[in-house]
Amino acid sequence: MADAVLIDGKVIAESLRREVAKGVADFVRDAGRTPGLAVVLVGEDPASQVYVKSKARQTAEAGMRSIEHRLAADTDQPTLLQLIADLNGDDGVDGILVQLPLPKGLDAGAVVEAIDPAKDVDGFHPINAGRLMTGAPALVPCTPLGCVLLAKSVSPSLAGLEAVVVGRSNIVGKPVAQLLLAEDCTVTVAHSRTRDLADVVRRAGLVVAAVGRPEMIRGNWIKPGAIVIDVGINRLPPESGGKGRLVGDVAFDEARHVAGAITPVPGGVGPMTIACLLRNTLEAARRRAGLASA
Repeated sequence: MADAVLIDGKVIAESLRREVAKGVADFVRDAGRTPGLAVVLVGEDPASQVYVKSKARQTAEAGMRSIEHRLAADTDQPTLLQLIADLNGDDGVDGILVQLPLPKGLDAGAVVEAIDPAKDVDGFHPINAGRLMTGAPALVPCTPLGCVLLAKSVSPSLAGLEAVVVGRSNIVGKPVAQLLLAEDCTVTVAHSRTRDLADVVRRAGLVVAAVGRPEMIRGNWIKPGAIVIDVGINRLPPESGGKGRLVGDVAFDEARHVAGAITPVPGGVGPMTIACLLRNTLEAARRRAGLASA
């Protein structure tokens, strides 16, 4: 059997960003204004700063307004909630994203719930989670949406596939399971307490690994020809100085010889997250303006 097709998230994300940029140009023509994405960063977390900078650049490249609010690490909850209330009431803001994790002392759940669900481009608000659960139109979390788009890049119809999602977080595992149900997959959500996890994974024509444990899913767990979407990003300890290499939740070098298609780490799911954020922002702007989705 030939090695798996490599699902290149960078190429697919670039195509999605071009599609969004065209949609933004159409929106500006039809609505007479530019969509706006507000990103709130609290504190000095280095990884968050890099991520926010990348979001701002890609937002501008797509033709949208990028609005940044950087708050000190000692910002209190009322101040943060007031900023969100102000952004909710700003007609020039279509999407609001509060970069997580927040510094200690701030209640992330209360912050997420304070965001207007119509502007919740992260898709984390309980109302959007409920809409996704019931099959109603919703803004859905970006990484799960990216996972489904990557899977569909090699299999445009996922209907009838047995899909196993390893991981049950509110951020990835649960929403990606709901999205796969909407694609007519038969979905199993597995996790650390699942008995005979390897046997469960071996049933799957589609595996989504989102458990946060480096190379936990071995190559001999993969059904021959399966699609493997690896959400994990873990840094191994350095072998001899410098930074350790990044690996996913799947043992890539083993799985690539068994799977039909697989995402690399890095360069698979990661690039899709911001591209899907831009797509969500455009979708939020269209809905707020009463324009039909593309």
